[in-house]
Amino acid sequence: MKVVIINGSPRKEGNTAIAINEMIKVFKSENIETEVFQIGNKNIRGCIACGSCAPTGRCVFNDVVNEISASFEEADGLIIATPVYYASANATLIACLDRLFYSSHFDKTMKVGASVVCARRGGLSATFDQLNKYFTISQMPVVSSNYWNSIHGGAPGQASADPEGLQTMRVLASNMAFLMKSISLGKKEFGLPNKEEKVFTNFIR
Repeated sequence: MKVVIINGSPRKEGNTAIAINEMIKVFKSENIETEVFQIGNKNIRGCIACGSCAPTGRCVFNDVVNEISASFEEADGLIIATPVYYASANATLIACLDRLFYSSHFDKTMKVGASVVCARRGGLSATFDQLNKYFTISQMPVVSSNYWNSIHGGAPGQASADPEGLQTMRVLASNMAFLMKSISLGKKEFGLPNKEEKVFTNFIR
């Protein structure tokens, strides 16, 4: 099994990475492969609603977003991790996610999703809610822990001194491993849920 992890922090060894690495330890113990994309320091532009992805399933801007898409399609789960800026996620990460979820047309049903947020003090819950919306529009089960998936740290390395936050990450990874394995067994026995044709309703005609 495989989990794709998107690190939205511009700091490769920052507090967000501490949270991710705590989860990776658990995944290794569960024999689950991980692939981390460090995108917070990349030049990723936002979606321009050009529609070029409609026939291709790929974004017209051929950058790391298309690389993530290919790995995400083969993965069983996706983790989105970010530092908190003004009670929201890193703008580079949001640009990446908007294009990733809009341009990729593969079925994401029952791929497992988890969001992880890191802040010095506040804005964690708002950012957590913001990221989870990418999963819930895609029929992806959202993994829970024993607290909201957050960890605290401002200066580099401070998240290592948040024992509750670190435990939250370990429990999250353990629950995610269990859920992915359970869904895999369920798919073999029952398949995926029946699909209805998508209904679109415009509010102004």
